[in-house]
Amino acid sequence: QVQLVESGGGLVQPGGSLRLSCAASGNIFSLYATGWYRQAPGNQRELVARISSGGGITNYADSVKGRFTISRDNARKTVYLQMNSLQAEDTAVYYCKLERPQGNYWGQGTQVTVSS
Repeated sequence: QVQLVESGGGLVQPGGSLRLSCAASGNIFSLYATGWYRQAPGNQRELVARISSGGGITNYADSVKGRFTISRDNARKTVYLQMNSLQAEDTAVYYCKLERPQGNYWGQGTQVTVSS
């Protein structure tokens, strides 16, 4: 019923920037909070950033505060993650999530690799 498609990942040097996008299908995107999560090999999936349905409330993992910014454009049914001052520890597959009460929806993930 709902599809989430991430894009914008890739290879970037330490200190560089990337902007991830997650585009949603369907008509319910604006009703629910969304979030970005990441998972590195051998690690659990962790919350990176979260944004309320209207965009007024955001939350960030301590490790990315001051460097990452989550935003959303409900008219375009898209959530973004601006990633600045990237470091090697940010290397992971990044996933977006739509927090539907009846059941969360996840995207397929996009790889972010920070390396020189």
